[in-house]
Amino acid sequence: MKIPPIPEIPVVEVLQKDVPVYREFVGEVFGEKDIPIRARVEGFLEGIYFEEGFKVKQGQLLYTIDPEPLEARVNAQQSKVAEAETMLAKAKSDLERYKPLAEKNAVSKSDLDAAQAQYDAALSNVEAAKANLKSAQIELGYTKIYSPITGIIGKTKAKVGDFVGREPNPVILNTVSETNNVKVNFFLTEKEYLYIIREFQKRKKNKEIRDPSRGQEVLELILSDGSVYEQMGTVDFIDRGVDASTGSMLVQGNFPNPDGILRPGLFAKVKVEMDVKENATLIPQRCVMELQGQFSVFVVSDSNKVEARTIVPGEKIGDLWLVEKGLKAGEEIVIDALQKVRSDMIVSPVIIDFKSQTPLQ
Repeated sequence: MKIPPIPEIPVVEVLQKDVPVYREFVGEVFGEKDIPIRARVEGFLEGIYFEEGFKVKQGQLLYTIDPEPLEARVNAQQSKVAEAETMLAKAKSDLERYKPLAEKNAVSKSDLDAAQAQYDAALSNVEAAKANLKSAQIELGYTKIYSPITGIIGKTKAKVGDFVGREPNPVILNTVSETNNVKVNFFLTEKEYLYIIREFQKRKKNKEIRDPSRGQEVLELILSDGSVYEQMGTVDFIDRGVDASTGSMLVQGNFPNPDGILRPGLFAKVKVEMDVKENATLIPQRCVMELQGQFSVFVVSDSNKVEARTIVPGEKIGDLWLVEKGLKAGEEIVIDALQKVRSDMIVSPVIIDFKSQTPLQ
């Protein structure tokens, strides 16, 4: 009887390395500054002086509102100032005439007091009229709206001829965003926050990192098309407390944006290093079998005998899998031939070089 040849079976060696463990959080991009452009007075929009979606400079004229009603108010207040100054001049003249007469007892003291009171009232009226004039001039200045910063301006919410500055008409006409740097906001659950802060404290004690709330933790940004943003970011801000309605805590990352690729409103995944597993046991995911929640691999012993061994897997790291229990570094396990082997089978193991796509430390 002819003995069948011993089959050659591909195997890989179990690795042992320090492995960073990452988490991904959905984040939203905001500008370094996102400043709303408001209509501070009511009126009909008269002019728009920018191109939507493009850069504007600080101090650049953006909108004008019909100034005629406010010009009329300024003119009216100027007239009131002139009238008040005329009344003041008369009151001053009367007071100056009464003073020498009062010294000679030619007029009563009550007449002098009345003249003094009239002068004081006229002086107050002049000051009030000037204040009202200044207020009217300030409101007139609001009919010209300038950009407060240099940045990118969005789509206008009002057109020429629209009445603005009073609800339900547009009050916020537009937004200008400074995007040389951008902020990315994402949220941690209470459990994630507690885990991270304990890890940070432990590693800080060992002088491995600095306090993350001071912007020293490196962040990676994964864009919606799956590409990795080329600029790395840092933790810029951690909120003071947990939002009671959501049970989460706001974290803000800061990313350079020299090419202007990132725009406010974009959604992206923020990749954060949560932990470093020291001397972690790693195997390719392709080696693992699962049946009813139980995980196992085929191990080839020194005598070339196959053994089905139950393992306790941990985190998935790219195309690799951390193994908490069940394997040791250097052991050989079957890969890509799981249907060809069985327990107690004698094989001829062929060690292959598994090229993982997952970068590790």
